[in-house]
Amino acid sequence: MKSISMAELPNIVSLLAAKFAGTAFSAFLLRWEDTIYSVIIALLIAAAVYLGTRRMRIVPGRFQNFLELLFGGIDDFVVSVLGHRGRRHVPFLGTLFIYVFVMDLFSLVPFFKSPVSNWSVTLALALCVFVYVQFTAFKELGALGYLDHLASRPRGFLAWSIIMPVMLFGMHIIAELVRPITLSLRLRTNIWGEDLILSMLTHLGLEGLPLLFAMTLLALMTAVVQAVVFSLLAMVYLALVTNHEEAH
Repeated sequence: MKSISMAELPNIVSLLAAKFAGTAFSAFLLRWEDTIYSVIIALLIAAAVYLGTRRMRIVPGRFQNFLELLFGGIDDFVVSVLGHRGRRHVPFLGTLFIYVFVMDLFSLVPFFKSPVSNWSVTLALALCVFVYVQFTAFKELGALGYLDHLASRPRGFLAWSIIMPVMLFGMHIIAELVRPITLSLRLRTNIWGEDLILSMLTHLGLEGLPLLFAMTLLALMTAVVQAVVFSLLAMVYLALVTNHEEAH
């Protein structure tokens, strides 16, 4: 059974589990702790967007203006990477960015926890990206075009050599399968390491306050960077399967 350790700051769910230690409710909380936080964050984001957009005004209020700037910035970022045709991917990529960013920030809220410090959560996000990319490739390229893409689009002598397309096909399959692992581990490791350092600094007491403050500022920057990197890599994967026409 999972227990609260020095490497992890106590949070509401873990404290509640400790309160009911030895019960089925405690075991449930400890088992699904990261999933609980993932659902809470998703609901908070959905509620914030709903409240900010349910009564749209020509002259926006502060929160509507903030959401418009945020969504506009994400749209510009996606278009700058994928081109204007990539705008149809903004809903997925924008949601991915905001979700990862808010989850990263949750480790800085007292008595809360960032679920992305758990590999199962980041792996689930990476698998969502993997499925979305493969579905998009199959939808846009068709069955034969998809196989041609996996074989690295062999042409001329390369296509007639048989061996090379088969080798490239195998290498491409391996690369596609490895991407969710590397994508998820990159995010999980950075946030887990950040949480570990913050936890260690809090146990230093008053002597660790200057370092804790500096680390908190660094964690804020890390939250932005990790969300951008995760979303940017998803865009790159999409670009590799949707920009063949532009490349020619």
